[in-house]
Amino acid sequence: MNNFIKKGQNILLDKYIGFFFVAVFFLWMKTYITQLTQFNLGIESPIQQFLLFLNPLGSALIFLGFAFFFKGRKKYISLMVIYFLMSFLLYANVVYYRSFTDFITLPTLTMTQNFADVSKSVTSLLRPYDLLFFIDFIILIGLLAFKFVKIEMKDFGRRKIVAVFSLGLAISCANLGLAEADRPQLLTRGFDRNYIVKYLGMYNYTMYDAVQSTKASAQRVMADSNDTTEVINFTQSNYAEPNPETFGIGKDMNVIYLHLESIQTFLMNYELHGEEVTPFLNSLIEEENTTYFDNFFHQTAQGKTADAEFMLENSLYGLPQGSAFTMKGMNTYQAAPAILKNHGYTSAVFHGNSGTFWNRNEIYKAFGYDRFYDSNYYNMDPSDLTDYGLMDKPFFEQSQAYLDELPQPFYSKFITVTHHYPYPISEEDASIEPHTTGDKSVDTYFQTARYADEALEEFFNYLKESGLYDNSIIVMYGDHYGISSNHNRAMSEVLDKEITEFEDTGLQRVPLFIRVPGMEGGINHEFTGQIDLKPTLLHLLGIDAKDYIHFGTDIFSEQHDDLIPFRNGDFVSSTITSISGKYYDSKTGELIEDEERIAEGEKLNEIVEQKLAYSDKVVNGDLLRFYTPENFTPADRSDYDYSEFENHNEQDISKDITNEKK
Repeated sequence: MNNFIKKGQNILLDKYIGFFFVAVFFLWMKTYITQLTQFNLGIESPIQQFLLFLNPLGSALIFLGFAFFFKGRKKYISLMVIYFLMSFLLYANVVYYRSFTDFITLPTLTMTQNFADVSKSVTSLLRPYDLLFFIDFIILIGLLAFKFVKIEMKDFGRRKIVAVFSLGLAISCANLGLAEADRPQLLTRGFDRNYIVKYLGMYNYTMYDAVQSTKASAQRVMADSNDTTEVINFTQSNYAEPNPETFGIGKDMNVIYLHLESIQTFLMNYELHGEEVTPFLNSLIEEENTTYFDNFFHQTAQGKTADAEFMLENSLYGLPQGSAFTMKGMNTYQAAPAILKNHGYTSAVFHGNSGTFWNRNEIYKAFGYDRFYDSNYYNMDPSDLTDYGLMDKPFFEQSQAYLDELPQPFYSKFITVTHHYPYPISEEDASIEPHTTGDKSVDTYFQTARYADEALEEFFNYLKESGLYDNSIIVMYGDHYGISSNHNRAMSEVLDKEITEFEDTGLQRVPLFIRVPGMEGGINHEFTGQIDLKPTLLHLLGIDAKDYIHFGTDIFSEQHDDLIPFRNGDFVSSTITSISGKYYDSKTGELIEDEERIAEGEKLNEIVEQKLAYSDKVVNGDLLRFYTPENFTPADRSDYDYSEFENHNEQDISKDITNEKK
């Protein structure tokens, strides 16, 4: 017996194959535990639980198996390098998931220009126990460093290497077969990364993502005008005729978009400590010329704010992986600024952050924006800064002089940043006490929302005093959720109810306010999303959207399509809500089990997949270069230089503001 134990110890410590399988076991168990505890994957059956347990094993055998191709000591070094890279990939996804409830894709790794801006937010996502993600790596290094493991110099023959890879491939193939049986067309049908990780594991998901990203990049080379014809036929067949009562009601008016960073609809009329959190926005719900939409949904994916902008300017969906802003900045677009330029409009964006963030200083040229006032145009006093740039109050205050300079009519957009995760705010700037859930980012969320609300009120006062209020269409939209589903425990306390899958989908509602002077307002319950903003605005301005390729429909039209796709393939509508392949009644929230209604949900699901696929085809293939509508001139990037307007320098603007305060 002792000889048997001793022999086993010799294999484990003195043979490379033993050390290899120890490493495989460690990585397998760590990945399984991480996938089980750190991600909300929606495990619903014993087979899914088994697959979650199984899927890291095949990946660990295959990836760590590449170390067998090295000789001597190098196979130990390469094994540890691969082990560390896989551990780091796993941990990076954990940190990313804490913020975005999503997984890293290859395109997100290319967004290096954003890293400096988000570094402060990243630190808030770290946890004291995070060291445990690397404790196994440290143990393996210790076994080598302190010579508990004897270095075996003997190299392995081809048969043994093939055997290891065959075992890994057999496990992975069995994994895929079981996954396909439980979720048919897993790799070909769904847009949801959650499914891929749940069924195939983190490492196989990474490979799948790399393949999908490569295919998307190749689409532009393969695209031709025939692809455009197919898309035009689809969008034309889904066109919604404008409402005669609202078409052209805002003709020749200025347009002011106000970006409500991370504001969610549940904040409207929400009271905390006996006070309204957003009293100014609440007052606009009752304003006579303002229409408030209480079933307006954000449809963003990994691009978040950039995706929201992309949709409202183009009525094209954001990409399933990464951001169109960073990946498709050189494409041809039929964006609202370029369309309105042909109708005599000047256009400008105002943003108190670096122009390179989300590649805005490049893609805005493709949209046809005449001017981009980024942080170079503002007095960036350190006391007025938050993690993502200039706080809202000084931002709006300093923007006034630039807005006054714009030739009218103008199309403008103001991007605010104070109400951004992780919602830091000083006692001096906070005018309401935090919530009491014990979840820090949830608790301070209400304080920065109040600050943002106060900043908006101050800006509205300026608009009224300047006369712009009576000659401008004002559109205020929430860009994306502020509180992710990772905080549902705290949110159940905030809302005093359990946050189910259906309730969590409902929390993707964000506010939409459209104020048009002379147009009767009120609360509109139509189901709508960010994809609908462009055709809606064009019709309010009296410009028919029919000739342009877009995937939204005019919200005020009798033919408005209330099917709202999400980027992961789920959807909401006034009748049916689809979540993770299950259908719910949109009014009651009850799971649909009636076969007839399930069939109805399946038909809607097919339409959603078609819309998303066609939109991706347009963006990835850059198809708009093949089609120019009549009376439209695409933006020429060489016409735009966002530094040329900087002659109104920071000292002058600061002096103007100081004089106004006096």
